[in-house]
Amino acid sequence: MSDSERSGSGDIDPGGQLAAGRCVPCQAGAPAVTAEELARYRSQIPDWTVLVDGGSRRLRRIFTFKDFAEALDFTNRVAELAEREGHHPRLVLEWGRVTVDWWTHKIQDLHMNDLIMAAKTDAMYGNGPA
Repeated sequence: MSDSERSGSGDIDPGGQLAAGRCVPCQAGAPAVTAEELARYRSQIPDWTVLVDGGSRRLRRIFTFKDFAEALDFTNRVAELAEREGHHPRLVLEWGRVTVDWWTHKIQDLHMNDLIMAAKTDAMYGNGPA
């Protein structure tokens, strides 16, 4: 059984590439990402830190830019991605940097959707719009 079949988690492409996956609706009680799943996909999101904030596991990355305008543009592109996928992060915009936190509010933990969105955010940062 695939991860998405097991947990109702994000829809990952057959090759296992997170950035090519799609978020799926998540309900309260959906299973969180297991330690094994996190280890399996960690190489695809190596710059993200797993932390606990307010009792919830989260993925966090700080993205840097040459000025406020670039940071604002990136923030807006992440917001557009979040709207398309129906999954929304915590975004903190500052001069020359944006902090992005992904976690699933309904389960107060990490869901496969969060890993997918972290990979999509990385792709956007490295390659323009995702």
